[in-house]
Formats: sequence, C-alpha cells, structure tokens
Amino acid sequence: MSSCIVFLVHRIIMTLLYVVFIMFFITSCEAKLQIPKDVNITAIFAFGDSIVDQGNNNNLLTLAKCNYLPYGKDFMGGKPTGRFSNAKTPADMLVEDFGIKKLMPAYLDPNLNVEDLKTGVSFASGASGFDLLTSITAAALPLSVQLALFQQYIWKMKGLIGEEETNKIVKKSLYIVVAGSDDLCNTYYMLKIPRKIQYNVDSYTNLMVDGASNFVSDLYNMGARRIWIFGLPPIGCLPSQRMRAGGLLKICVGEYNRAALMTNAKLASKIDSLSGKLPQSELLYINIYDPLLDLIVNRDKYGFEEAKSGCCEGRNQFLLCSNSTGTCENDAKYLFWDGYHLTEKGYRVLLDQIFNK
Repeated sequence: MSSCIVFLVHRIIMTLLYVVFIMFFITSCEAKLQIPKDVNITAIFAFGDSIVDQGNNNNLLTLAKCNYLPYGKDFMGGKPTGRFSNAKTPADMLVEDFGIKKLMPAYLDPNLNVEDLKTGVSFASGASGFDLLTSITAAALPLSVQLALFQQYIWKMKGLIGEEETNKIVKKSLYIVVAGSDDLCNTYYMLKIPRKIQYNVDSYTNLMVDGASNFVSDLYNMGARRIWIFGLPPIGCLPSQRMRAGGLLKICVGEYNRAALMTNAKLASKIDSLSGKLPQSELLYINIYDPLLDLIVNRDKYGFEEAKSGCCEGRNQFLLCSNSTGTCENDAKYLFWDGYHLTEKGYRVLLDQIFNK
C-alpha cells in the first residue's frame, strides 16, 4: 500500500514539474521581448539606414525606397509605407515590446501628431551609412542630416510642449543606431572607387568606426543618454551579396563576413571606450552577427525553409523588390524578404534571439 502511495506522489511531482517546464517553455518562446520591470522607457528614436527607415526616403530622389507593392503587402491593410519589409520593421517591434505604441512613424511623415512626436520617431534613411560618401552616392539622408532633423525635432517640441518636458523626453528616451552594412556592401565592395583605392579593409573599417563614434558623441551632446548601437550582420550571407560575389552556388562571401567581423570588434571596443568618457551615458553595443548567422545556418530550427534567397526578386542596384515581379508563395517560410532585408517573421525571431538572452 505504501509503495502505491509513493508511486502516486512521485507521479504527481513529475506531472507538476512537467507543467512548470511547459509553462516556462511557452513563456520563453513568446513572440515578444521580456522587458525588465525596472526599465521605464516612454519614447524610442531611430537613426541609421533602411533597417529602421519607416518611410523617410519616400519623397527623396533615390533608388533606395520602397513605397510601392509588394512592400507592405502584409502590413495593416496591405499598404506600402516605405518600410523595407513585407510588414513591420525592428523599430515597430521595439516600440510595441516596450509598451509605447504599435508602430514607429517616420519623422518626415506629414501626418504626425504631437503624441507621435512625444513617443518617438525614426530619422533613419535607407542606404545611409557611417561613411558620408555612402549617403551621398545613394542620395540618402546622411547621419549629419539625421542629427539636424533631431535638432529640429527638439526645437519643434519646445514650442509644442515646453522646454522642461522636451528635455525630459530627450534625456529619458532610448536611441537606436543601425548603420554600416551599406558602407561595406555598396560603397567599398560594389562602388569600389574611390574608397577601395584609398583604403584597405582595415583602414576603411577604422573610418566607419570613427564615423560611428562621432555620431554617438554628437547624439550624446544633444542630450541623449541611453544609446544602443547595433553591429553589422554577416553581410556576405545576404542574398544580394551571395548573388553578386557568391559564385554559381551563391555561397556566403567569406571576405565580406570577415570585414563585418572586423568592424564589429572595433565598434564594440570603441563603444566601451566611449562609455567611460561620456558621464551618465548608457551605451550598449548589440551583436546581431552571431544570432543572424545562426538563423541562416540553422534555418529549420527556427521554422524557415529558405535563407539563401529573398522572397521577392530584386531588379535595381540595391536588389530591392520590383513591382513588376511576383513574390514567394509563403513569405513566413523565408528568412529574407529581398536582397538585404528580413521578412517580418525573420526580424521577430532575430530580435527574440538577441534580447531574450
């Protein structure tokens, strides 16, 4: 009889442990970042390139824009907004995960209201970079212009809500910086002249990191304190670079990936150094190289069937989707949307991999 009781108790304990495990597994796999309770961020601002460009390039005379279908086909109402994806971008996901709002708008959106401005906007411009030549060549907004727009934002807000409230927003907000990929992919390896003549990879990555350092310092001097700087992805494994330099088999381009790793190592060191020089700053370098490479190499593990090609075909110099060609049947099976950018699902899984660790 006692042995039966022991057996039943054992089964009950094992069942409870199993339930606890399942609940933990479900929670940890939830498609939403787990934000620490003591982190109170009420606004997020984005700077950089197309990864967080929410539509600022729409009215620029540049090929680096996507305010046409099939971009946005899975977005609210299937409407293209200038976001470089089939739906949401990482900027949208971050403001939603922090409980701020559903979407991050572009600063140049003519329909912005005061609440949009108070809770954060994107100043980013597709094809911009830490190297000024990158932005000039692509007719994108250089980081210096993005900073000028942020200064304009501050003046505008002081007129709308007062200086004290504006200064509070500026100081307490989170700032994300995503740039660098276009410098290597487009300016150094594709354009080649004059940068590849002037610099070897080591010296060019120094130029990039100096540009990043100057930008962060300027942003800090304008009042920003909590700044996240995203490193470069494995650019040699982007569909666009596989197509250009990956040969018949479209393999990852090792030289390009090594350049990205070199940049990341220098960038991480520079950010660490700046943290000690800028009082009260909260600078964070975020590694996206390893998590994205893991998604590419182990695509099945994350529910993707294709990680070598994009869901849509690219036709222009940036290998963006063409509105004259079709898309894949099910973009949820694709990690990449076009030659450079991930699908909404791809971004969601990538952010979870980065931040839930």
